[in-house]
Amino acid sequence: MEFVSVCLTLMLGFVHTLFLLSKLQSDTLREAITQITTQAKEKNRNFTETIELQIGLKNYDPQKDKRFSGSVKLPYIPRPKMKVCMLGDAQHVEEAEKIGLEYMDVESLKKLNKNKKLVKKLAKKYHAFLASEAVIKQIPRLLGPGKFPTLVTHQESLESKVNETKATVKFQLKKVLCMGVAVGNCGMEEKQIFQNVQMSVNFLVSLLKKNWQNVRCLNLKTTMGKPYRLF
Repeated sequence: MEFVSVCLTLMLGFVHTLFLLSKLQSDTLREAITQITTQAKEKNRNFTETIELQIGLKNYDPQKDKRFSGSVKLPYIPRPKMKVCMLGDAQHVEEAEKIGLEYMDVESLKKLNKNKKLVKKLAKKYHAFLASEAVIKQIPRLLGPGKFPTLVTHQESLESKVNETKATVKFQLKKVLCMGVAVGNCGMEEKQIFQNVQMSVNFLVSLLKKNWQNVRCLNLKTTMGKPYRLF
């Protein structure tokens, strides 16, 4: 009886997932990706444009409703040039040097002396921070509040952790009902962009209190291009 119950739960979950997927038409998404990447190639920019998923929400009151927040690791890294800094102990600093990752040790952090201007400058310089276990406990004392780093243990590969950080996107409801996340770049294959967008949209919808009923619009846009409506 318990087995039947588990199977039924799994089936219902699968049906629910299919329902969530059905709202974003695959053909519409493929067409949008082809359009925006073709336009980007025609313009021949001297940099690789990022592709952003722009989301407009409805039936939410940021003042009253619970603000959601969630992160998902995408199959392909949308921003390979994303700047990551390692706040490391001696072992992690050595590893960071080997893979060409920018880093700061505890002594460098102490030199900031909790100077707000210097801390702000550091926070603006990087998109994300990683930190060793021995260092992460000292971060609030050394840097004060701000971007909190992701923990890296010595059992993990630092390079894998950097790639995981670069492949992770975060959806967070703040004071406004629109948001944007990087889901790809014009140097990627179309099928890779397709998979990244699908996963991003499905994850976002799963965070919303009424799923698709809270989605007002979805657009796809390259850095310099025009937005293309998906939904």
